[in-house]
Amino acid sequence: MTNFSEKTSLIWSIADLLRGGWKQHEYQDVILPLVVLKRLDDVLKDTKQDVLARYNSLQGQVDVDPILKKTSKVGFYNISEYDFAKLLDAPNDVAKNLRHYMSSFSSNVEEIIEKFDFENQLSRLSGGNLLYLILKELNKVNLHPSTVSNHEMGYIFEELIRKFAEMSNETAGEHYTPREVIHMMVEILFAPDEDKLKREHIIKTVYDPCCGTGGMLTVSKDHILETINSNASVYLYGQELNSTTYAICNADMLIKGEDPEKIKGGEKDHSLASTLSNDQFEGQAFDYCLTNPPFGVEWKKDKEAVEREAERGFAGRFGAGTPRISDGQLLFLQHLISKMKNPIDGGSRLAIVMNGSPLFTGNAGGGESEIRRWILENDMLEAIVALPDQLFYNTGIYTYVWFLSNNKSKEREGKVQLIDARTFFKKMRKSLGNKRHEISDEDRKKILELYEAFEENEYCKIFPTEHFGYRQVTVDRPLRLNFQVSPERVEAIKLESQFAKLSEGKNQKKIEEGTALQQSIFDTLAAFDDTLYKNRDEFMKIFDEKFKDMKLGAPLKKAILNALSEQDETAGICTDNKGNPEADSNLRDTENVPLGEDIYEYFEREVKPYVPDAWIDEKKRDAKDKQVGIVGYEIPLTRYFYTYEPPRALEDIEGEIEEVENELLTLLKSL
Repeated sequence: MTNFSEKTSLIWSIADLLRGGWKQHEYQDVILPLVVLKRLDDVLKDTKQDVLARYNSLQGQVDVDPILKKTSKVGFYNISEYDFAKLLDAPNDVAKNLRHYMSSFSSNVEEIIEKFDFENQLSRLSGGNLLYLILKELNKVNLHPSTVSNHEMGYIFEELIRKFAEMSNETAGEHYTPREVIHMMVEILFAPDEDKLKREHIIKTVYDPCCGTGGMLTVSKDHILETINSNASVYLYGQELNSTTYAICNADMLIKGEDPEKIKGGEKDHSLASTLSNDQFEGQAFDYCLTNPPFGVEWKKDKEAVEREAERGFAGRFGAGTPRISDGQLLFLQHLISKMKNPIDGGSRLAIVMNGSPLFTGNAGGGESEIRRWILENDMLEAIVALPDQLFYNTGIYTYVWFLSNNKSKEREGKVQLIDARTFFKKMRKSLGNKRHEISDEDRKKILELYEAFEENEYCKIFPTEHFGYRQVTVDRPLRLNFQVSPERVEAIKLESQFAKLSEGKNQKKIEEGTALQQSIFDTLAAFDDTLYKNRDEFMKIFDEKFKDMKLGAPLKKAILNALSEQDETAGICTDNKGNPEADSNLRDTENVPLGEDIYEYFEREVKPYVPDAWIDEKKRDAKDKQVGIVGYEIPLTRYFYTYEPPRALEDIEGEIEEVENELLTLLKSL
């Protein structure tokens, strides 16, 4: 991987030529398109003269495109007499000649160049000799396939994008997946299907809805061809939002002999290209899906389209529900599930990288919980692997890879495997942004072995799917209030909004009437003594009698009584007009009862002994099964791997404090 580091450093140093004339976040708009052009130029170098000769001999023929693609041996070509070296022969015409060179590519490359929108930058570069200097320096970087493999070129693109993103202060959600993480994902993704993939004439499809520069797609194909079946036919599909990374992905696919038409997106108007709002593979299903969607990024711009599709239920992609607007990760997961093939047709497997939020956020009955419920009750979740922190370039948080299948093996049916790989890493000698850890080959091997063994140990736990479910029941306690017409409580009436607004507003007549009513209320209350009543009915008889000649609306009456009352555990229970106890909203609580356990037995055992006057609110029922209590699902993965560490001995702590004190005294004496 020496080529990768050296080439990246050389290219990165060229960006310094832009200092002063370009803002830092604009550097990538110049450098990345030119690096792609240089790579294409070097790839075409060996057949350049053959293509030109063939083109000249075919002048006047109708369709030379397929012939020239065949001649170039790489599926694209350039019919300009210029290449990077010859562009430097005419310093004064370099901009004009570069335009001619770019317009002489085959149509499949022209589209890639167009996505970069490089013409705007070229106009700015034309003045002076800056363009010439950049091309001269870039021409010193050898990107020929014999020197830089496709694998290494992918690293170069991703590292440049990472550096530019860092320079532009991109958010943590804008990150790229380290290759060792991708390798770990594809090893587990394909492991159960190795026997199927070894069959003759096997054809498989792989899809990534947030494909970036295409790393996950190409690693997936390489894994199948290099380690399982070199004769397999693997077709790659992807969609990408960002026009620059889309163009790089397309160019990379073209160079590798893939069909760039299978990579969609890259529109300048990002709202048109979003996978959530505009699925460009609508109605298609794939054998394998994997992705690394943005972490904690809101889906506000997709809201209208997503909610419209969610209303269609499972006829659309988001039938299980929608998460909070601030995080769209579970929408991407649902999108991937919608791309799974029917189990009758062999089913599909998928892998997705997410942060910790989708594991447990959201209340019972809420969007996130309902999505987890749908996945688990339909037995699609196969395994979750917890990864170390500081693995990603632009964020240091812990991440989790979910593996799903709609065609589980018999031994995995009805079960979920949790793997704790948070300590499976080695420190990097040199950090790359926030990336300070990496997963070694040995660590990857251990993770794969844990997955395949499917046995419980300190790093692996296996649970039935219903283990993660619970029924949230609402527990109420009776309202107990005392009442007193004391100076402090009468003064508190002034703070009640319903009372205060009687003398507010713009209508002078109403203000005068309201002020008079306020005074009447105070005058009436002055006739009360300061007796403390612990029975609301008893107090209300006196209150209603005193105020019988005054018209108090229900909201105003409630405000007055609220100020005159206080919670009191020794007071009598307040009841409604049917004699039933009223619930105290301030004492309301919830209990999460594990699924499968009788909620009333749980209540009698876990609640009643501590709050004997409590009861279950049976009006709160689940929207789906109509039973008491709302069903929720969460996966508190780290809790299952928690190891208790006893606190340090007090004597040890005291000894350390004494040592520090002695050191301080010694230092003070020396001063």
